[in-house]
Amino acid sequence: MQNKSVPEEFDVVIVGRGPVGATLANLLGLCGVRTLVLEREARTYHLPRAVHFDDECMRVFQTIGLADAILPQTILSPGMLFLDANGKMLLDWSRPQTLTPMGWHLSYRFHQPDLEDVLIGGLARFPNVTLRNRCDVFALDQDEHGVRVRYEDLSNGTLTEVRAGYVIGCDGARSLVRRFIGSGMDDLGFHERWLVIDLLLKRARDDLGDYSLQHCDPRRPATYVRGTGTRRRWEITVLLDEDSKEIAQPAKTWELLSRWITPDDAELERAAVYTFHSVIAQQWRSGRLLLAGDSAHQTPPFLGQGMCAGIRDAANLAWKLAAIIQGAAAPDLLDTYQSERQPHVREFIELAIRLGGVINTKAIEAGLAAGQARENAPVKLEVKKPLLGPGLALGELPLAGHLAPQFELRDGRRGDDRIGYGHVLLVESATTHSSRLSQAGIQILTSDDAAGIGPWLRQHGIIAALVRPDRYVRGTARNETELDRVVAALTPPTHVPSAA
Repeated sequence: MQNKSVPEEFDVVIVGRGPVGATLANLLGLCGVRTLVLEREARTYHLPRAVHFDDECMRVFQTIGLADAILPQTILSPGMLFLDANGKMLLDWSRPQTLTPMGWHLSYRFHQPDLEDVLIGGLARFPNVTLRNRCDVFALDQDEHGVRVRYEDLSNGTLTEVRAGYVIGCDGARSLVRRFIGSGMDDLGFHERWLVIDLLLKRARDDLGDYSLQHCDPRRPATYVRGTGTRRRWEITVLLDEDSKEIAQPAKTWELLSRWITPDDAELERAAVYTFHSVIAQQWRSGRLLLAGDSAHQTPPFLGQGMCAGIRDAANLAWKLAAIIQGAAAPDLLDTYQSERQPHVREFIELAIRLGGVINTKAIEAGLAAGQARENAPVKLEVKKPLLGPGLALGELPLAGHLAPQFELRDGRRGDDRIGYGHVLLVESATTHSSRLSQAGIQILTSDDAAGIGPWLRQHGIIAALVRPDRYVRGTARNETELDRVVAALTPPTHVPSAA
């Protein structure tokens, strides 16, 4: 039995075991960080919630060694079409069906309980990661040495405390950790009730199609999403005078669905009214307490970027925490977490709100400014991923803050599988800095390793690119002098550069 006077010690405690918390725990597991995950619920929530993730998320899942287990449980999305009240196409947001520079496809559909099971199962590989279910955190007290975390084991009422170097709140929209940080929320102005309906087909309905459809009907906007297997989802606007409980009753739900589908075609798995919000926490960190995922930001679902944003948070945060805990960086490295992630997520939320405007308003043309007009054809929408906000990137150099591509190695493997969750310098050929870089734990990938590196460097007018563990470009060099500067920024490893 544990001596109550000496609490267990962990480097990181993660509050919440959803996709963001579980991804973060897998990344910290890779880094050898002693991690405890505390989850209030007994098991994975069995109903669908998030249904889409992108190529960047799949690259993170590849990093934690779980992409091959996740891939068979996904389907590729051809994209999204926006239709007016008469079914005429307004906006064409098709996704290419080829691999992107990330090495994966642009858009995957999935069933969230399946994904969570793989992510949680992955934690068992790491002896340094502990998961405790039915544990409800109720108090966090931090001092200069760490955080005292107190929680109740709901299975037997036992109260326990542990010590942590850092606590990460992956505990959702009503985050306890955010309350302890004391952060207010910036409201971006979108708050709407939508009825989310999940169905399981009883017979083939190929006519429904694989594209997501946004029905831009001013009387009652609606969204259709093809899920994995027999899963189909509709999201339908709840009007101001309608009661949330009444509209979610089966008879009313089937009445709203009658344009598209009947009880003969499918069984109702769930119908629930959600209020879609657009908010961002003003403060993502207070000392040793940090936020990730929905505790830090919530977005309307029209871009399918809610969970993706949280996965990016985890990828940005884990290597920084590991570097600090292992003595390779100073604690102020964590200041770059919010400064890099907040502008990125804000841009995605603002675009989601604009797309919501296309779906929701009679002034549809105003929303179409987000796309590219084509003669006698629907507007084609292409979404460029935002850049990182200011942080570690050596700012005035080309590509800083952009995602780096994943190169195919000459032996056919994906480049990230060789690099792992670490820094890498991409160069045409071996550099005089090689030994210094390897001492700092930075790998080198050359054109001898991957044929695509040389052409990519030349295309951007650079001779080298330093890529971070989260695959963003930290700095590039157009000549040997700049290369010296990039290398100096990372060696010796105890030095943390300020933002350029």
